[in-house]
Amino acid sequence: MFYLLDIIGTCAFAVSGALTAMNKKLDPFGVFIIAFVTAVGGGTLRDILIGRTPVGWMRDLNYVYLIILGYFLAIIFRKKLDRLRTSLFLFDTIGLGVFTLIGLERGLDTNLHPVICIALGTMTACFGGVTRDILCNEIPVVFRKEIYATICIIGGILFFILKRWNLDNNVLYLIVSSVMITIRLMAVKFKWYLPALEPK
Repeated sequence: MFYLLDIIGTCAFAVSGALTAMNKKLDPFGVFIIAFVTAVGGGTLRDILIGRTPVGWMRDLNYVYLIILGYFLAIIFRKKLDRLRTSLFLFDTIGLGVFTLIGLERGLDTNLHPVICIALGTMTACFGGVTRDILCNEIPVVFRKEIYATICIIGGILFFILKRWNLDNNVLYLIVSSVMITIRLMAVKFKWYLPALEPK
């Protein structure tokens, strides 16, 4: 289940990055680079911080193949997507929930404190998107008033609360990822956001 989640998250973020790049009218190489950094940016930073080198996608070429798959899927079906922004949002939301769980588990594997695990989960989920937005000349979503990184933190806290109940890991992953995705969808639908800090 854990590996399956990783695969889903990688492909989802690759598609998200590719759609963003095509929306910016980048050339095919530019689209691929944005798809790649979106998919593995957060995981790469996480692995470097915990000393897990070579990083994940260098150990397992399946991740590279998945990114290539996501890249071509985004290109092939881009004209059939009725609403580019909606599709981009859905793939980004799936990746957010899945990658947070992956970061949490990597932290636990390294015997880190739950607070640090939550930080790693947030980083894993958000940093690829931060890199994508910077390269596409956008203010990263995580730094805007829209609820984004906060959802990762909520998901991390819920993860450790439910883990005390000794739930099956597959059930635990499903519940946490579903809650995170639901909160994200509701936050956008009902326009929940954190207040922006403005100078006096």
